[in-house]
Amino acid sequence: MSEEEQQEEMSFEQAMEKLEKIVEKLEEGEVPLEKAIAMYQEGMSLSSTCHEKLRKVENQMDRIVEEDGEIKPLSGEEETE
Repeated sequence: MSEEEQQEEMSFEQAMEKLEKIVEKLEEGEVPLEKAIAMYQEGMSLSSTCHEKLRKVENQMDRIVEEDGEIKPLSGEEETE
């Protein structure tokens, strides 16, 4: 299973926890450059995974929350058609 597939299998909370650990290690500044670059790439991938999971949940909530028979976006933005 690829790293991307493993991230898709993770819950949002698991992905955030792993991302936070990567950020902590990078902020310490004790990581060799090559490893820091690899960790940064993994962190960016985890960030994208978390963003996508949040977007999916927001879309689900948009479908659930209805007012006057119309879906009202949670973001407060009007949908353009």
